[in-house]
Amino acid sequence: MPRSSPHSKPHPSRGLVGRLWAELRLAVAGTHGDFTSGSIGRAIFLLAVPMILEMLMESLFGICDIFFVSRLGPEEVASVGLTDSLLTLFVFSTAVGLSMATTAMVARRIGEKKPEEAAIAAVQAIVIGTVLALMVGIPGALNAERLLAMMGGSPELIATGSTYTAVMVGGSITIYMLFLINAVFRGAGDAAIAMRVLWLANGINLILDPCLIFGLGPFPELGLTGAAVATTIGRGIGVLLQLWALFRGSRRFAVTFDKLKIVPSVMSRLIRVSLGGIVQFAIATSSWVGLVRIIAIFGDAAVAGYTLALKLIIVAILPSWGMSNAAASLVGQNLGAGEPDRAEASVWRAGIYNTVFLVGTGLCFILFARQLIGIFTDDPVVLGYGIDCLRFVSYGYAFYAWGMVLSQAFNGAGDTWTPTRINLFCYWLFQIPLAYLLATHFGMEARGAFVAITAAEGLLGVVSFLVFRRGRWKTREI
Repeated sequence: MPRSSPHSKPHPSRGLVGRLWAELRLAVAGTHGDFTSGSIGRAIFLLAVPMILEMLMESLFGICDIFFVSRLGPEEVASVGLTDSLLTLFVFSTAVGLSMATTAMVARRIGEKKPEEAAIAAVQAIVIGTVLALMVGIPGALNAERLLAMMGGSPELIATGSTYTAVMVGGSITIYMLFLINAVFRGAGDAAIAMRVLWLANGINLILDPCLIFGLGPFPELGLTGAAVATTIGRGIGVLLQLWALFRGSRRFAVTFDKLKIVPSVMSRLIRVSLGGIVQFAIATSSWVGLVRIIAIFGDAAVAGYTLALKLIIVAILPSWGMSNAAASLVGQNLGAGEPDRAEASVWRAGIYNTVFLVGTGLCFILFARQLIGIFTDDPVVLGYGIDCLRFVSYGYAFYAWGMVLSQAFNGAGDTWTPTRINLFCYWLFQIPLAYLLATHFGMEARGAFVAITAAEGLLGVVSFLVFRRGRWKTREI
């Protein structure tokens, strides 16, 4: 099968298993063909497989990381939970928002057959990301204790986790670069490169985690801080691989030295589209921070149970995010090629695939919640909170599947403000008030927040579906 043609027909003499295996090998190896023609299902497969494998590795890292940390105690687990919330609020919100715009702009230029302009857009994104990383990382590392206190951490938790928080926030430039450069690769259709980068970064992380946490062999015993050091080193090596691949180039485009310049017109367009993505993700993630703040009212055990459940929830969410990213890339490239109907058909197909995956995963979580949470803790209070959170959230997985795909479809078209408005309505005007009322006034405590998560995500899926069908995203220019 030609490596450069993702829509060429598989060899007719091969059996079903043989053809499937050949397609899987091509998806993992990477393809440089045109995704704006040929089979939509095959295009989704070739883009989604490396993205799903990439996110599965990210999920595995999260599970293994919290597995090692949980051996240190509930306060350490709660410290990771609060730090993750801080990173989500101050780092991931801007990194993901900017990466949405980067993917959309690069994909649109690739669809228009303008690889030089795609490379210029990539450079502008990296410059913006570097500036943001310095603005967040330096003051965040210097004020780690205050940040944990702001999140409601107890004095014991702050004493335990402040160094971990300082290292994680201080090394946030590695997060920005991983997100942004991989967004460039995804927008260009080079999803396999992004997959290999995260596999390397997280693989190194998984090896270093137990070594630096428990002091295995020649490594120092750093406890919780060791987890942060391992993560930052792994991500940093991943960024070096990204930069090598970016400058080495592919058949789609390469960042050559003559592209290393600031182009104000491109940067301003990127910032304009990014603002919608940043605000969109900030609204969604800050609502999760608000939920943690409500859950923290009921003690460290409630936060620890929520954190453990969330790590398992992400096992399903991240691969689904990979499917959603594939839809975003196809929307951007097909709109650039003047094929809006094909862009829409790609979204509907990706939504169906995502629903099948998430519903199956959700059933497993509901049936085996006790066994899954029990892998990480035997504390009966933490276990109870974790089981309830995992089950309540899993009830809404069918809605999450469509909500993720449709939101990313808007973003892939460069229409970042539509999902932003939907997020504002569903999360801050509905989810947070509902969580507070159920938790405090109706006596459900932390479980009220878990119910509110499911209700809000269900509402988001329905609203996104209705708005997407109107089709205004097809005329968005970036």
